[in-house]
Amino acid sequence: MTAVPVVPSYVQDTWWVPRQDAEGGAVVRDAATGEPVARVSAAGLDVAAALEHARTVGQESLGALTLHQRALLLKQMALALTARKGELYEASARTGATRRDSAVDVDGGIGVLFTYSSKGRRELPNANVILDGPAEVLSKDGSFLGRHVYTRLPGVAVQINAFNFPVWGPLEKLAPAFLAGVPTLIKPATPTAPLTEAWVRILADAGLLPAGTVQLVSGAARDLLDHLRLGDAVAFTGSASTARRLRAHPAVAEAGVRFTAETDSLNASVLGPDALPGTPELEAFVAQAVTEITTKAGQKCTAIRRLVVPGVLVDVVVERLRERLGATVVGDPRAEGVTMGPLASTDQVAEVRRQVERLVADGGEIVVGALPGAEGPRVRRADGTTGTVPGGAFVAPLVLRFADGTAPALHEVEAFGPVASVVGYGTVAEAIALVNRGGGSLVTSVVTDDPQAAVAITLGIGAAHGRVLLLDRDDARTSTGHGSPVPHLVHGGPGRAGGGEELGGVRAVHHYMQRTAVQGSPRMLTALTGVWHPGAGTTDDGEHPFRKSLAELAVGDRVVSGSRTVTLADIETFAHFTGDTFYAHMDADAAAANPFFPGRVAHGYLLVSWAAGLFVDAAPGPVLANSGLENLRFVTPVSPGDSIRVELTAKQITPRETEDYGEVRWDAVLRNQDDALVAAYDVLTLVAKTRAQVPAPV
Repeated sequence: MTAVPVVPSYVQDTWWVPRQDAEGGAVVRDAATGEPVARVSAAGLDVAAALEHARTVGQESLGALTLHQRALLLKQMALALTARKGELYEASARTGATRRDSAVDVDGGIGVLFTYSSKGRRELPNANVILDGPAEVLSKDGSFLGRHVYTRLPGVAVQINAFNFPVWGPLEKLAPAFLAGVPTLIKPATPTAPLTEAWVRILADAGLLPAGTVQLVSGAARDLLDHLRLGDAVAFTGSASTARRLRAHPAVAEAGVRFTAETDSLNASVLGPDALPGTPELEAFVAQAVTEITTKAGQKCTAIRRLVVPGVLVDVVVERLRERLGATVVGDPRAEGVTMGPLASTDQVAEVRRQVERLVADGGEIVVGALPGAEGPRVRRADGTTGTVPGGAFVAPLVLRFADGTAPALHEVEAFGPVASVVGYGTVAEAIALVNRGGGSLVTSVVTDDPQAAVAITLGIGAAHGRVLLLDRDDARTSTGHGSPVPHLVHGGPGRAGGGEELGGVRAVHHYMQRTAVQGSPRMLTALTGVWHPGAGTTDDGEHPFRKSLAELAVGDRVVSGSRTVTLADIETFAHFTGDTFYAHMDADAAAANPFFPGRVAHGYLLVSWAAGLFVDAAPGPVLANSGLENLRFVTPVSPGDSIRVELTAKQITPRETEDYGEVRWDAVLRNQDDALVAAYDVLTLVAKTRAQVPAPV
């Protein structure tokens, strides 16, 4: 055992291994050959010190960065892993993953980093406070406001991962926590810990892990939760039984440690009653089922376990599965032509065999494949020959058929491998009931070309699922697939699936932040949020704000325009020039009969166009472009003879980290001669960071 290398941990910004005389640990073996690969042990590691290092040094490191700066680091991490992806694929093969499997895990994890980097810079402010919803006016004069804000947790994000996705699993938890500004401690599963260590080492070697922000504990850490406290968070992926035990820990149950779980899930795929033989939907259903049975050898929390099909099509589906799965080449993922590798370990093989036996005992009939004997199935070895592999963790694809859809095991027992069960239904209502018997799932597919069936099934199963995939002939080729969570959408599910939510775009960032209702004056809320609130101070120093670069501009800088009177000729000119001859602008009698107008009124877009002319500073300067207009609302109609003026206030300033400019959001308010509010909206402009970066006039 001493000749087998130890998988190191990365704690307190250095690599750590147990003493040479330390006992314990587990041997990780090559899933395809059974040969020892490494030993995993954390005996003697000071977990409490690692957590405190994250809460102090890690929090300080991330707190010194804005959301956009952290997002850029995520992109650099993704690029560093991409550059050395070949090493990760090589290590992934030892876990039993084929190149397709490795793409799902490795490329999927890298994709999460890229996505959160992009979303962080596009959807979040370049600051450390995130706003949630609009301000609430709590006093008649506007001097007392309330607003919900998100601020980062002060502790550490602890992630406990499953063996099946040693790259994607940790990275899909790391990305939103890192973006939120919370340091992470990673606890990988033992069978695939060497692969997790490999990508952490790449990032550490590249200098992309600010001090204390990412730590790795390779090996058992049974006292981990004992050291957690309020402000810390746990994200767990694994069995439902382990999740229940962790939820009952005093740190979670009593001390307020946040806990998110993604656990067992008996996901389903429903074939619509319209998907008859020869339809694209039937072919898509079978193709997707085969993919989910064989990808990662079925070791996916999102894999399809129950195939729910119209009773008259059960035999057809079984036969098509037999044909397609018969072409599967099981073997060493390093061998040419292999399309499905082994399970992660021989322990998993034994577990799958036990669960299949339970399914059979409760009425399941094996209709595709067979349970292997003690020597395992015949597979393609690394040298290209065919035979059994002592020590290999191989299981061939298996499909069972249940005549009785109410059999408890069908909806309770998960064989975590290349195993699925087919069951028939009579009506759409019966299909919905069968799916919901799973007690809560991560995902179900509904494969149909009938919108009415798709709507009925989705509404019937939605409350029991975190995600529903509607698959038809229009999206069969472009769909990311049943078993592939995407970082843009929620990954998780209620009930048996754990009740948690991971990913989901910016929603996942919020998991590592506290939403707080803050009440105060406009001046105080402006100071806290970096966003100007009406009623807060403004500055009019005589220089037009459009003449100021980002380095000179401040939130609250304001310009108030002169006024412009609207005439009937203006309204008619705009109507004929644009083609907008809506009756409220052109027909006095019809306009007067409208309950919203006093008579003929000016076009709202005429007023907005005039407003630009009233507040703009025309000469070349720091303002480079108008990039948009948001939240426009028209309040008071403007009649011929009325006049308007504009109040324009710098509302929010967002520098772009990688550009010579940033975005300024301006609060634009139009008022009439009686000071009544006519319109309000946000103007978005791109502004140079310094005057030196202003383009010279030609």
